[in-house]
Amino acid sequence: MTTATMQAPSGQQHLGLSLLVISVAQLMLVLDDTIANIALPSIQQEFGVSAATLPWIVNSYILAFGGLLLFGGRLGDVYGRRRVLRIGMGIFTFASLLCGLAPNSEILIASRGIQGIGAALTAPNALALIAATFPAGKERNGAMATYGAMSALGIVGGVIIGGLLSGLLSWRWVFLINVPIGIVLLAASSVLGEGERHEAPLDTFGAVMGAGAMFSLTFGVTRAAEDGWNDPITIAAFAAAIVLGALFVQSQSGKARPMMPLSLFHDRNRSGSYATMVFVGAGLMGTFYLLALHMQQVMMFNPIWAGIGALPFSVGIIFGSVLSSKLVEKLAARALAGPGLLIAAGGMLWLSSLEISSAYAWHIMPALFLTAFGLGIVAVTLTLAAVHGVAAERAGIASALLNTAQQTGAALGLAVFTTIATVASQNALPEAATVLQSALAKGDEATALQARDALATGYATAFGYGAVFLVVAAILVMSTVTTRKTQVN
Repeated sequence: MTTATMQAPSGQQHLGLSLLVISVAQLMLVLDDTIANIALPSIQQEFGVSAATLPWIVNSYILAFGGLLLFGGRLGDVYGRRRVLRIGMGIFTFASLLCGLAPNSEILIASRGIQGIGAALTAPNALALIAATFPAGKERNGAMATYGAMSALGIVGGVIIGGLLSGLLSWRWVFLINVPIGIVLLAASSVLGEGERHEAPLDTFGAVMGAGAMFSLTFGVTRAAEDGWNDPITIAAFAAAIVLGALFVQSQSGKARPMMPLSLFHDRNRSGSYATMVFVGAGLMGTFYLLALHMQQVMMFNPIWAGIGALPFSVGIIFGSVLSSKLVEKLAARALAGPGLLIAAGGMLWLSSLEISSAYAWHIMPALFLTAFGLGIVAVTLTLAAVHGVAAERAGIASALLNTAQQTGAALGLAVFTTIATVASQNALPEAATVLQSALAKGDEATALQARDALATGYATAFGYGAVFLVVAAILVMSTVTTRKTQVN
């Protein structure tokens, strides 16, 4: 049963402010997917975070965001889009304050997880509120275009703003910048329409099981970097992931209105798109994370130059997305996604030859652009393939599942890439990142050079495995996504 509670803005003059609120909210969430990466070496130095623990400053946000994304959309269905969005923005803003004031890494990681919860409540409802606020036609199409542009701007802005704030002020301002923006958005969000409410079970059990499975799997991979694959806690984490994942699937199979309709996976094209998007998410986050560390720890860039140096990553994604959005009307999905993944694999293979003496302009910049360009092509193509042929009432959940797959891949990719890099650098020099910080503080150039070389070896090794992963993904998408149509009916 549906209860109509539409409260559209009173008058055409409010549409501009409504679009501004929704778009800036989206911008803030996208920024936090990347902005913290540039600040990681500064955080590591202040808190003495180990190489294996450092990814959790990013992963705690990604896991909470991706793991609760579907649940956030369901809450909006039941309690109203605007209400849940405002709650999400309030949680996100408060958690940003906690991040900025964190006295140690443990509180910072926990606060980042709370940020992710706020993002999971905000993101699905921000997009849905465009339909609730803007009339169909020119106004809604323009609003969707602006919303998409803000996402692209967030990708570029995250690396620049993160570098500037970390370099000129402090890493804490990477998070504190969200506080005044969030407060203004909360005050202005009263102009938004509420949307329609639908009576439906919340499925809290399913949300907890799904998020728990993601966390356990990622924790197990990360734990293995420090304590080995035979460690009892590592094994227990993988076992928990299997059990929780099975409980989640079981909970969804027996419901009339499941949070994640399993029937969406019956189509091989859609299932292939979801599976491939996991690899895309892993490639995007893994590449950006490792390059941010390489530029600051190996090449000794300061945060500002590291942010500028990461720009080819953002530009590559945008160029790839624009190109694929034009070609997808003429070419089959796998004719774009397969080559896109191979292009990205070529970029990663190029990065796998990184050495301490590698030049940015002739080695990192083109390889980084190539990797991001290929992944940008794939992301748009898979998004359209995933929603093709889906009934209108299920298009939202199909898109949300693809977003969840990307976030899951980002978390797992970060864990896997970091594990590989950590093991390889440990073999060259135990605790290379810690040794580097100590050597720089003492002015010991010989030891610092040795540590930088060990870290470069670790990052290059991880990129080499990343290239293999993307080739596997290319084979996967070529064999599963066989539809020639990728436009939504």
